[in-house]
Amino acid sequence: MTSLARFEPYAYAALRFVAGFLFLFHGLQKLFGMYGGTQVPLASQFGLAGIIELVGGLMIALGFFTVPAAFIASGEMAVAYFTVHQPNGAWPIQNQGELAALYAFIFLFVATRGGGPYSIDGMMGPTRR
Repeated sequence: MTSLARFEPYAYAALRFVAGFLFLFHGLQKLFGMYGGTQVPLASQFGLAGIIELVGGLMIALGFFTVPAAFIASGEMAVAYFTVHQPNGAWPIQNQGELAALYAFIFLFVATRGGGPYSIDGMMGPTRR
């Protein structure tokens, strides 16, 4: 065991919180045009993406119903990668899809791991982790 392994629960909580928190800002951009974004119609594919990003990002950050929220967010990012980015080039560095790919895999990991002990799910007991 490395000397840093004892910090794993804290590092995971920080990863989950920061990824979720940053993700919700993409929703704010789409739904409200905030932070340099462009507001999109709510009843559109981008509107649905904005709802997933805002609500899902908040849920992931707080660790509340973490598994379904992260699974849905991961799927949304996979769809975004293959429908928006991949047609523009074979590699994420070419098609500007690095962030979508990274979010997809981070949220897939979070979905398999759950909220952890430092989450609302963790405070609700072992069945919610």
